[in-house]
Amino acid sequence: MLGANARTRQLNVTCTNSVDMELFLHYSLIPSLFIILALSFLQRRAHRRQRDDTSHLLWNPFGIIMPLDFVGTFSNRWSYGVAFGATANKVMFLFSEGYQPLQVPQWAQAFLLLIGGFEVGLSHFPFFACLSSEFQLVSSILGFSYSLIWFSVTILQISQCPHGQFLGRYETLVFYWPSLLCLAFLLGRFLQMFVKALRGHLGLEPQTEEKPLLEAHQAEHVKQLLRKAQTQEREKSWFQTQVYEWDPCFQFPSRMIGTIVLAFICLYLFIIIEFCMYVYVRDKLDVFEGKLESYLTYMNETETLTPVILQVKELITVTKGVWVVTILPASLTCVSYLFHILACYRKHMKRLWAGNKQFLPAKFHNPSSSESVVAIARYSGWQIAYILWGYLIIHVVQSLCGMTIMYSLVLPIIHGQGLEMLQGLGLGILTLFIVVGLMILQGWIAASFFLQPKLDTADKQKPLALNNRKAFHNFNYFLFFYNVLLGLGACLSRLLISCLLGSWLIARIDRTIMQSGYEGADMGFSAWIGMLYVDHYHTNPVLVSFCHILITGHRERKLRKSIKYWCLNQSAGPRISAKSRTRWLLLQTLINNPRLVLLRKSKSGHGSREFTQIPLTCSDC
Repeated sequence: MLGANARTRQLNVTCTNSVDMELFLHYSLIPSLFIILALSFLQRRAHRRQRDDTSHLLWNPFGIIMPLDFVGTFSNRWSYGVAFGATANKVMFLFSEGYQPLQVPQWAQAFLLLIGGFEVGLSHFPFFACLSSEFQLVSSILGFSYSLIWFSVTILQISQCPHGQFLGRYETLVFYWPSLLCLAFLLGRFLQMFVKALRGHLGLEPQTEEKPLLEAHQAEHVKQLLRKAQTQEREKSWFQTQVYEWDPCFQFPSRMIGTIVLAFICLYLFIIIEFCMYVYVRDKLDVFEGKLESYLTYMNETETLTPVILQVKELITVTKGVWVVTILPASLTCVSYLFHILACYRKHMKRLWAGNKQFLPAKFHNPSSSESVVAIARYSGWQIAYILWGYLIIHVVQSLCGMTIMYSLVLPIIHGQGLEMLQGLGLGILTLFIVVGLMILQGWIAASFFLQPKLDTADKQKPLALNNRKAFHNFNYFLFFYNVLLGLGACLSRLLISCLLGSWLIARIDRTIMQSGYEGADMGFSAWIGMLYVDHYHTNPVLVSFCHILITGHRERKLRKSIKYWCLNQSAGPRISAKSRTRWLLLQTLINNPRLVLLRKSKSGHGSREFTQIPLTCSDC
């Protein structure tokens, strides 16, 4: 093993990489700023001089562009998610605090990391800005070019130094293949956007319409609320009842998709980095074991420290094996948490839409508006950090549990002490059963002798009214001293269970691990609640539908007024009969709404009503 590692290191000694990714990150700000300025120049600013908008203080030809709508974006979700995935390597670079362009004091490290976060965000800003820009022909070209630059530089880095010191061959590819896959997806997405925009520009297909205020799934949700409850529900499969049921009336926003995609890739990179650290520590331990073996050979195994050395070697071997074995269950636990977070998000949002806040602690029923706005900015980053630290903590806890199992069950059998182990295990289980049995016996005695009979035969339990009071007080007196000792074990079990559950659920930001009354101290849970309220207030389907109805009605009234004034303005010119205008409006309505043709009255017997005008109530007219 050591020989193979040595050969790998020799391969990398001659490796000279001409690409410094940290330096390239700095230089990538130049094309990034150029793309941002180009898109800002094209940005329409129709409402820049509103009273509450201070953007008119900027130079007029430029507008403010945004990477994506973190609250109400439901279209193009996976493209945004993949764009977040392309930043995974740089996020892990910041997470490891490897961003050190300047030498600053310890107290200024927070400001340095803040600058690093802004630099990473600015270098990847064109991916999101080009995806969300309404000028798709230009933005697709700029986005494709910028993605191609990052893709080419990453390929160049991998090709020049593909091997590594810890994982051996193709170590660099193991680290960078998720980013390469995301960049390749973005290249294809921008190419598809360019072809679609070019066809629309040439008139080969209709131009993309303005983003609707009311999404289709939101409209379906409101329709479902207005329908009568179905008497018979269709049968659900085991997966739908036990795991997850897809809801066509609900969609996750782009922020949640991007957070989950980035969390998956960061978790993968974190596991790889952890394994590299394990390989490094394993090599050091192998050298240490070799020295111990040489010492035993030199002393001819007659030294008094020989049993201790053998136990140390056994401890090292067991620790290495348990750590590797627990990588899979720890990673699967965190992956299941990511899927479970999505399910909890949908469940909590539906409860808030229905006006149900009982699942929230009382102090979170009316959170602060400012804290909620800050929470939605914190959530995505905190969720990823919680998953990464949660994986490490879960891995350590599972390793400790594995060590306990090895030393209490497996190793005694290997050393021929299985009978003694079974005897000790039997005594422990017997003691536990006796303690639990005595606790159950106390409850049975209290229910049988110290409570008055049921008031009615239909009652589920006896009333809370004491009976046989003298015997009850003697019962309490003699069990008082025993319960002092029993309380010590209950206290230790409480501490142990709290530690296990707390460490096991540390990555679950949607569930607080604090006791009742102290939920406000859980900053992660507070961020989760604030994010839920912001989404609830801005994407509630009923509220959005109401706003959609108001806006649509306002546009229709303006359309009627414009048609009226247009007819008045045309009075001085060529006269157009009302019948011709009615026929024209009818034709336009039927073209935009083909289903209305089936609802028209037949021509026979109703000739005078052949061209009865249909009210212009459709938003497509």
